[in-house]
Amino acid sequence: MERWTQIYDPLKVASAPEYLVSALVAAIPLYILFYMLAIKRTAGHWAAFAGTLAAILLAIFVWKMPAGLAINSTIYGACFGLFPIIWIVITAVWIYNMTVESGEFEIIKNSLASMTDDRRLQAIFIAFAFGSFIEGTAGFGTPVAITAAMLVGLGFKPLYAAGICLIANTAPVAFGAIGIPIFVAGQSSGLDAMHIGKIVGRQLPFLSIIVPIWVSVTMCGFKRSLEVLPALLVAGCCFACTQFLSSNFHGPYLPDILSAMVTIVGLILFLRVWKPKNIFRFEGEPEPTSTTKLEYSVKEVLRAWMPYIILAVFVTIWGLQTFKAAVKPIEAFGLGIPWPGLHDAIEKTVPIVKQASAYGAKYNFNIISAAGTAIFLAGIIASFIMPGYNIGKAMACFSRTAYQLRFPIVTIATILGLANIMNYSGMSSTLGLAFTKTGAAFPFFAPILGWLGVFLTGSDTSSNALFSNLQATTAQQVGVDEYLMVASNSSGGVTGKMISPQSISVATSATGMVGQEGDLFRFTILHSLAMTLVVCLITYLQAYPLHGMLPTLVTP
Repeated sequence: MERWTQIYDPLKVASAPEYLVSALVAAIPLYILFYMLAIKRTAGHWAAFAGTLAAILLAIFVWKMPAGLAINSTIYGACFGLFPIIWIVITAVWIYNMTVESGEFEIIKNSLASMTDDRRLQAIFIAFAFGSFIEGTAGFGTPVAITAAMLVGLGFKPLYAAGICLIANTAPVAFGAIGIPIFVAGQSSGLDAMHIGKIVGRQLPFLSIIVPIWVSVTMCGFKRSLEVLPALLVAGCCFACTQFLSSNFHGPYLPDILSAMVTIVGLILFLRVWKPKNIFRFEGEPEPTSTTKLEYSVKEVLRAWMPYIILAVFVTIWGLQTFKAAVKPIEAFGLGIPWPGLHDAIEKTVPIVKQASAYGAKYNFNIISAAGTAIFLAGIIASFIMPGYNIGKAMACFSRTAYQLRFPIVTIATILGLANIMNYSGMSSTLGLAFTKTGAAFPFFAPILGWLGVFLTGSDTSSNALFSNLQATTAQQVGVDEYLMVASNSSGGVTGKMISPQSISVATSATGMVGQEGDLFRFTILHSLAMTLVVCLITYLQAYPLHGMLPTLVTP
């Protein structure tokens, strides 16, 4: 079968900079998403449909992609949205729903309140620390789905619960799912993944240390955040220092897990000797008249938390390479299935790749090793532990949860279809190539490529797969450190997670805000842009005046 070759500058104009006009047109689906979500506040599934339709039409009529390939690549992306992404979302929300139905979440709420009544510190415990642990083990939307649902259950307003979890999730994303984004960056660029991880570990800690403060300021403003500044600094320093040390002296596998554990322990110990003078509650919430006392026995608290303890154990095991290797022969039939009519039917070419090569399209129906399966099994086991609950009630709850999430399912599948059509048509590459024309200023713009990639795909892993080779190639042409540019793609990508339509859809589905995706997008967009600017400045300084702070590359 003759391959169709991607075109990266279909609207080339002699009087305009290379790729500029084509890039402006390639961004039309993104303009539509921004407009419908941020300005019109349209429901996510309608915004996703409009953006995807525009992308398909542009791919066919401007990028000259055969119509069959355009539609097929969109369907391929939608199926990836259904599995494994939706599988994670449904199972995560299901466990939360079961704890609410069984009454166990009331015990969880009381146990957290007895530790601290302060909403700011509760958010740091759940959204920042516990969310980072789940990100480190599972990734791919799991932490936001779980922590946002938990915060709503604690009494947080849905918009704040969703927005806070998205903002807090920036710190751990680059090392999520046992370091997969870093290894994909190395694989795509041909560079040493361990060294890339070290550089990311010398960029993100500058952001991680201020994320708890950022979350608190978002909740209550700067003045009231000063009331809990000591605790926020303890959380930020614990996380950032552990993130730096583990990524530079151990590797990219465990920075999130270790950082989260150190942060949780550090905060618990600190709150034993320090308490905020004023307790923050949301507007309309009654101020606590006294410190909340633990109303349940240790056994009851442990039982209530058991679904999440089991979940954490299962997703940790599922994330281990030894487990993946053990189950690979069992589920071999569902791994690397060539997608009919699309696999190797498209050719990527220079400068996106070093030499012309086929663009693969393989679908992994890895039902055993998928993170959603780990969560599902945790829920099954937990259903036997919850008082007055059983497997029959659990399955009925699962059915209700799936129906509850019907619109997010459509939204996520459509958004992944949009990402795929832009990738396989070459439109995403056109956008990326336009940034490479910034010359010596490229280090400043390199993180924006990662930000764009995550916005498009919802995944730092996918963004690294999409742009890492382009980052390395451009770095060589510009004369800057190629490892730094590839690392900045991952570091910049973490700030795009909070506005990715896929992530927003996960958050709204977990908090009962389906149809209000536009409101959540408006809530997070300025935070995303501000954090991206921070990473851009760090990368530019490390490329030139502060290049000495980067690790020395050790060649074998």
